[in-house]
Amino acid sequence: MNSLTLLARTGLALLVGATFLVTTTSSQDNSLGGAFRVLMQDTGLEGIDLGLRAQDMPMREPGGQGTRGLALMQRAEGAVQERLYKSGSVIVKFRSDAGTNGVSSAMREVAASKISRPSYADFDIMEIPADADPEAVSAELRARPDVEYAQPRYQNYPMFRPNDQFYDRQWNFPAIDMERAWDIQPQAGDEITVAVVDSGVAFQTSTIRYNSRFRFQLVKDGPIFPALGVVDVPFAVAPELGAGKFVAPRDFIWDDAMPVDLDGHGTHVSGTVGQLTNNTVGVAGMAFGVRIMPVKVIAGEWDFIFGAPNGGTDDVVARGVRYAADNGAKVINMSIGRTSGGASLVVDDAIRYAISRGVFVAVAAGNSADQGNAPSRTAESAPSIPGMVAVGAVGRSLERAYYSTTNGYVEIAAPGGDQRRDGGPGGILQQTINLDLLHTYQRGPQSFRAPSADQFAYYFFQGTSMATPHVAAFAAMLMQQGITKPAAIEAAMKQFARDLGPAGNDSEYGHGLIQPRTTLRGLGLAR
Repeated sequence: MNSLTLLARTGLALLVGATFLVTTTSSQDNSLGGAFRVLMQDTGLEGIDLGLRAQDMPMREPGGQGTRGLALMQRAEGAVQERLYKSGSVIVKFRSDAGTNGVSSAMREVAASKISRPSYADFDIMEIPADADPEAVSAELRARPDVEYAQPRYQNYPMFRPNDQFYDRQWNFPAIDMERAWDIQPQAGDEITVAVVDSGVAFQTSTIRYNSRFRFQLVKDGPIFPALGVVDVPFAVAPELGAGKFVAPRDFIWDDAMPVDLDGHGTHVSGTVGQLTNNTVGVAGMAFGVRIMPVKVIAGEWDFIFGAPNGGTDDVVARGVRYAADNGAKVINMSIGRTSGGASLVVDDAIRYAISRGVFVAVAAGNSADQGNAPSRTAESAPSIPGMVAVGAVGRSLERAYYSTTNGYVEIAAPGGDQRRDGGPGGILQQTINLDLLHTYQRGPQSFRAPSADQFAYYFFQGTSMATPHVAAFAAMLMQQGITKPAAIEAAMKQFARDLGPAGNDSEYGHGLIQPRTTLRGLGLAR
């Protein structure tokens, strides 16, 4: 990714404008005067869901975390139909007086080839022709006076396995035993609000007018991009989040109440927290009943191109954290951070303030392990602040992802993906804005045009950014169960985590991989 990338697709770099060069041009359009953006229309067409798509230009995240997108290379033809029963056999229980002759007679009647008694059973498995209908054979057997019951060998599934179309690509939820956790608690309720303090979220359908007033370079000595002048950018609610999910939106980059996502990161993170689930469409979210509070504290390339008054500096992040705490958030997700400079004192103070108001805070541990392993300043205070947890990432194998920062401040691990080991589908799959139509600057000045943020696709991203919302969603589930103290939530997560790597707390996995079901059961919850 170019060096204008600011902050935090995965919990590192605050490079605010470090190499972003702006030069004035005589052709600039000043028709907006001092206003950089204006809401032109607060309604519009619904967002378009384009399904699973290949990403033309795999992107690199800040901090060396490798390709972010690399979406699935094929479009699914629809949800796979679940098998109702196992063919070629049925379950049958004979009455005690059936005798050998009765069993033999029944087998001849349905052309069965074999019957056997499994261990720990008081019934038999009868093998029938592979092309026979188990339902019909069972009905025929049940009609016999010497048969107590007969039935097909119906397939059982977890009581809550989401039926979302692409759920089978979401390896991350089975990896932490979420299906059995959902059996205990299907969702966190809408009285729990999770603030996604990030690049914004695709939360509203509207048209916003911006003024691209200056020519610019994305990198030093790179090509010069033209000023676009006044442009109208369409936005839409992400279909798999739904307009009814959002509360108290706030934008600290533009200082208004329109935290629209011009990057795609915050929308993807929000999906892992609370994507609409079990609706036969798209993918699943972990705590899918929660409300999402979009709080924008990260400036992406377009925000700078359009002249946003703020970047994602520590003070902006701190304001976002305090805003979330003062406006009803119970959990804050911070898939953001930086590796440069000194300690994040103002952010630490804001986090302490949020925790004092009963808010649990999950922070990405960083993605620099393969490029110097610099600590994330935003995360390094986590061990000294009860109720704040720094989250490392594992891949499908449950081994530390190659990019996940190793440091004593890492407290817990969650699925973040490892596309170096497992390829594109080894990332975390969620819906976000169609990056082809959003990041038009990636194809050079000749193809540069205004973005569109009203079409969506499903992308595999990787990073501690992707791991952190698993922990935020887990916290929301525990709060739904009445565990409201942030420090108690942290303690429960650590107590029941699955130890990985060296025995005990370590710098790669912290206390281990989150275990939602084990934690719920360990706290005396069962169903």
